[in-house]
Amino acid sequence: MAQHLAEATEILIDPEAVRRVRDHQLSPAITSDVAAVFKAMADPTRVRILHALTHAELCVSDIAAALGMKEPAISHQLRLLRSLRVVRSRRDGKLVYYALDDEHVALLFQLSLEHLGHS
Repeated sequence: MAQHLAEATEILIDPEAVRRVRDHQLSPAITSDVAAVFKAMADPTRVRILHALTHAELCVSDIAAALGMKEPAISHQLRLLRSLRVVRSRRDGKLVYYALDDEHVALLFQLSLEHLGHS
């Protein structure tokens, strides 16, 4: 049965479910961080870069060649992805190689593809 709260315009159909959700709310900081990761993955160029990095650790010039893009454009996107800890970098002499930060990023990307039916 619906429960009405004084002072509120809420009608609670399942007060216990509402309580569980309220008790497990994410902190504002975590909410912001999660949104930033999804925002990072919401750009088609970054999606292409992440997809390339699911196959191999690559340097900027190899990513640019694989995607048919200019190196500065790739570098700009990698800088953002790195700041959000979506990708990591490794220096080898003069070259910097990029890879997905960890298996969680790879899994998130793979699950997105599976959700869309494109795996």
